[in-house]
Amino acid sequence: MAEYKLILPSMGEGVMEATIISWLYNEGDTVNEDDSVVEIATDKVDSDIPTPVSGKIVKILKHKDEVAKIGEAIAILEIAGEGEAAPVAETQKIEEPKTEAPAAEVVKELEKPLANTSTPQEFSGDVYLSPLVKSIAQEENISETELKTIKGSGLEGRITKEDILAFVKNRGTSTPVTAPVQITAPVAAAPQSVPVPVSEGDEIIPMDRVRKIIADAMVNSKRTSPHVTSFIESDVTNVVKWRAKHKDIFEKREGEKLTFMPIFVKAVVKAIQDFPMINVSVDGDKIIKKKNINIGMATALPDGNLIVPVIKNADQLSLSGLAKAINDLAYRARNKKLRPEDTQGATYTISNVGTFGNLMGTPIIPQPQVAILAIGAIVKKPAVIETKDGDMIGIRQMMFMSHSYDHRVVDGSLGGMFLKHVHDYLQNWDMNTEI
Repeated sequence: MAEYKLILPSMGEGVMEATIISWLYNEGDTVNEDDSVVEIATDKVDSDIPTPVSGKIVKILKHKDEVAKIGEAIAILEIAGEGEAAPVAETQKIEEPKTEAPAAEVVKELEKPLANTSTPQEFSGDVYLSPLVKSIAQEENISETELKTIKGSGLEGRITKEDILAFVKNRGTSTPVTAPVQITAPVAAAPQSVPVPVSEGDEIIPMDRVRKIIADAMVNSKRTSPHVTSFIESDVTNVVKWRAKHKDIFEKREGEKLTFMPIFVKAVVKAIQDFPMINVSVDGDKIIKKKNINIGMATALPDGNLIVPVIKNADQLSLSGLAKAINDLAYRARNKKLRPEDTQGATYTISNVGTFGNLMGTPIIPQPQVAILAIGAIVKKPAVIETKDGDMIGIRQMMFMSHSYDHRVVDGSLGGMFLKHVHDYLQNWDMNTEI
């Protein structure tokens, strides 16, 4: 028999680590190739890790709530074979960190069980730290004040593993000149939360991990972006009639449902092409104009949480292609089958609040995007219809849309014109459009 090290595989650009949620098998259990053996969580999504080989789990190396790095062994399997198992040596090659000596020593120390001789350093919610970075900060007794002096190179200025290891390496070598940097830290401090009284019979429900991430992201967005919202009401009668005409044909031909979302995405993509400065991000005093049009699709999960899978290069997809991509992402989101890369890279987001019967909403912008569109419920209403013979009243399919945008870079004229173009594309939908 030989041993095989099950490693944590790569899960997309920017994902360097994951937290073990639970093992689906115990030590001593036999697993087959492609069986999902462990549930893991990243900052973006939860997913299962399958085993590439069949064998018996002889040792679990990373337990519940522990953090594993990409390429790190999380379990040892006993597999059929003779002699020393090649996969072990192969895995060790992947795991060897190519870092400078001081940084490598820190990583090696983190791979050992944390000593219980000291109390772990706790950090407030206004400093976002990934599990690995938090572990390094606790191991090195780095204070929150010191953390605030580290300029993060990650997404939205987050502190990465490389940032904190560089800080550890140079710690103590800096001169007192750096002291003024710490003086500015209180400016970014979040206000203290107001104590909430708890009465008899009240139920206290701890937030789960995903809800904490959502809460931090929403507060950060409101703190970062001055939100402005524009509203418009659209007559989408043509859209409703067109979908009713094609949905059964499409389902028979493709085996896919035809929802309204592909039509909404198509209209948004056209409007972005008309106004590309909506498809931007802000980096300090610089505006980054995005080349790709990647549409985020806010999706409610069965547990009440929210996730935003991303339709990559939506401008390159036909209506049929959009329908398939949307159905696939929605299905995998609701069944916890999304990969981390499925939730990365959005440049603009749509939230369909009409799914819940809501007429309109004012959604919060997902950072680092600068705008988000909320689509309300489609409702039959009496409306004025302009004809060559004059105005008349008719029953129409009406829908509100609200466009929230970052007033740092999107003024009312740009935000309003963009929304008007989405409105025009939907209201003037061509009944002869092919799918």
